[in-house]
Amino acid sequence: MEGVLVDPGGEGKRLLDDAKKLGVTVTQIWLTHGHLDHAGGAEDIRDALGIEIIGPHKEDDFWLDGIEEQWAMYGHPGMGRNCKPDRWLKDGDTLSLGDITFHVAHCPGHTPGHVVIYNQDIKIAFVGDVIFRGSVGRTDFPKSNPQQLIDSITQKLWPLGNDMRFIPGHGPMSTFGQERKDNPYVADSVVGPARSNVSGPG
Repeated sequence: MEGVLVDPGGEGKRLLDDAKKLGVTVTQIWLTHGHLDHAGGAEDIRDALGIEIIGPHKEDDFWLDGIEEQWAMYGHPGMGRNCKPDRWLKDGDTLSLGDITFHVAHCPGHTPGHVVIYNQDIKIAFVGDVIFRGSVGRTDFPKSNPQQLIDSITQKLWPLGNDMRFIPGHGPMSTFGQERKDNPYVADSVVGPARSNVSGPG
């Protein structure tokens, strides 16, 4: 009953209360990227439990440094805190949860330091805001890049297998195979099957 919190954007007390009710001991915080709705609650949870914040890639440091300012701009001052990870992640890194090993793929585009955390044995990927059921992440933010986002999906995620289930930052779960069939942004019929079959991360 060991667990991690992935992308705690806020409501740290509620998340910890839910974990306690489930009997889960939270041992780490994993961040896929630095946006306020994914990292704004990380510092409060670290303070409460004395655990490490891990991720994202260092290229997202400017987002983590601006969480408080972002919340204030949206009219919610005090909703979240700037965040300093204990460990940055890079492509090819691994993370451990008990005896389960997860792998890290650097997938820039939505943000420059976005990572995806996945395990091929249990067929699950935490994709943050890279891809959603029927959509992809926004690319109108500072240092976003639409071509990088498409390349990240087709070159880093598709090779993990059509049966890979993914948990996005917003909306329902899906599989990479389903998105290759009918996602209007990255389906094979849109980007081309040849491009979707390149080698994946090492």
